[in-house]
Amino acid sequence: MMNLALFDLDNTLLSSDSDFEWAQFLIEKGILDRELQESKNQAFYAQYKRGTLDIHAFLDFQLLPLTRHSRAELDAWHAEFMATRIRPSIGTAARKLVQRHREQGDLMAIVTATNSFVTGPIAREFDIPHLIATVPAQTCDSGRFTGKPRGLPAFREGKIARIEDWLESLGLWWGSFQRSFFYSDSLNDLPLLARVSDPVAVDPDDTLLAHARSHGWPVISLR
Repeated sequence: MMNLALFDLDNTLLSSDSDFEWAQFLIEKGILDRELQESKNQAFYAQYKRGTLDIHAFLDFQLLPLTRHSRAELDAWHAEFMATRIRPSIGTAARKLVQRHREQGDLMAIVTATNSFVTGPIAREFDIPHLIATVPAQTCDSGRFTGKPRGLPAFREGKIARIEDWLESLGLWWGSFQRSFFYSDSLNDLPLLARVSDPVAVDPDDTLLAHARSHGWPVISLR
């Protein structure tokens, strides 16, 4: 039997939060208005860290800027974002962790609440073949984003539901694996951490650190 290896992305495989950094990147390029957007971006990020984020209110904020520009513009900006914000936040330890699971033949996926437009290229950078992310809806004819998510956001318990749908599409379920790993930094991922056989806290927030210690979960750093 093979193993399942699931990775949170922001502040886990990355030493930054790609959601937050994408908005800051657009602000610094002058694409988004700093006065209107920066305080909202910081407020939503603080809510996420406290475990109080309203995911639908956040997605309304996060996905709206995608509707104002063509995919060609967005893709060009994202290439610059990858070069300046994302690759510098990928450490050697994170790459080695992914490589170890790859060499063991594990089925791997990134599981993240951040939308798939932002995170798809990051998953490809890690050469992780599967991405379970919040999906921004787009029009069929032009590929322009609508500003709304499609389906269930991959957030908190939603991550479990999305993983189970994905496994079903592959003809698999939790019992198909000898061991299931999930690596995360966030209290928001406690539902999924409790679901796998091998939860691992990675540079965890205070709430997750306390929970991991009380339950005997491994605590590691990729920084």
